[in-house]
Amino acid sequence: MRRMIVVTGGAGFIGSNIVSRLCAEDRWDVVVCDRLEDANLGKWRNIAKSAIADFWQPEELFLQLDRHAARVSAIVHMGAISSTTELDADLILRTNFSLSRDLWDWCALNDARMIYASSAATYGDGEAGFEDADDLASISQLQPLNAYGYSKKLFDQYAVREAARDHAPKQWAGLKFFNVYGPNEGHKGGMKSVIAQIWPKVAAGEPVSLFRSHHPDYADGGQLRDFVFVDDVVDIVDWLLGTPGVSGIFNAGSGQARSFLDLANATFAAAGREPSVTYIDMPEAIRDRYQYFTKARMDRVRALGFGGQSTPLEEGVRRYVQTWLSSPDPYR
Repeated sequence: MRRMIVVTGGAGFIGSNIVSRLCAEDRWDVVVCDRLEDANLGKWRNIAKSAIADFWQPEELFLQLDRHAARVSAIVHMGAISSTTELDADLILRTNFSLSRDLWDWCALNDARMIYASSAATYGDGEAGFEDADDLASISQLQPLNAYGYSKKLFDQYAVREAARDHAPKQWAGLKFFNVYGPNEGHKGGMKSVIAQIWPKVAAGEPVSLFRSHHPDYADGGQLRDFVFVDDVVDIVDWLLGTPGVSGIFNAGSGQARSFLDLANATFAAAGREPSVTYIDMPEAIRDRYQYFTKARMDRVRALGFGGQSTPLEEGVRRYVQTWLSSPDPYR
C-alpha cells in the first residue's frame, strides 16, 4: 500500500514548492488540500505541473483523513492566514490555531507525523532574540506584534505542552519561517516578497520605492531581514520527512540579516540594470509594530544533522529573477 502525504495549503507559495519536490521524488502519493479561489489569480497554476494524487477541499479534510487513515504517513500543514495585516482576529485564530490543534490531535490518534508552519512573527520585535528554543517557558516569553504572530505562538505553546503530556504525533516539527521568497507567490498580492513586488518596475527600468526608516538606528532601506530562498526551507521539510526521529520547533531561515536595499540592488543586478531606489514613508498603521531586524539562529537544526546550505541572497535573487520572474511561465 502506497503511503500518502497530505499538504494543507498545498497550492500556496511554500506549500506548492513542497508539493513540487515531493511529487518529483515520487516516494509518496501527494494530496493537496487548499482553496484555489479566483482562477484568474493563477493559484491553480502553482500545482499544475505536479502529479498530485488527489485534491481535497478544506471542508472535507477530516472526512478524507478518516477515510484514508491507514495510508496517511504525514500531514505537512502549511495552510494558514499568513497576512500580518489581517484584522479579523477570530478568523485568524480559527484558521491558524484551531485547525492546527485539530490536525495535531488527529495525527496523535492515528499514528501519523505532522510538520507545520510556525513563523518568525512569533519573535515580535526581536528583543528576546531569535533563538528557536522550544521549551514552554522560552516560547511563552515571546511577544508577537500582531494577531498572526500570536496565533502561531499559541499553537507552538499547544504543541510543546501536549508533547510533554505524551499526546503528540509520532513525529512533529514546527518551522519558524523567516522572509521566504521564490517562485509561485504571484497570487499573494500585497503579501508577496519585496522582490516580486518591485520586479515589474525593475523590468521596466523604472525606480523602485522602499520604506523610509522611522528608527534612529537604521538608515532608509537599511532595515534588516533574514531573506531565505524557498528551496532552502523546502530542504528542511524534506530532511524532516526523511528523519522521523527528529521533533521540535526550529527556525527556517538563512542565518543572515540583509537590508532591503541589498535586496533591491540584487534584483536590479539580476536584471542587468543600474539600481534606482527612492523612499516613501512607512504607513502609520504598521510603524509601531514593524520589525527592523530579524536573523534566524540555525544551530539547533544543523546540530541534529540537517546539512543543507543556505543560498546566498544575490544567488537566490538571480535564480528567482532569471528563471521565473522574467519567464513567460513563472510557475514552478
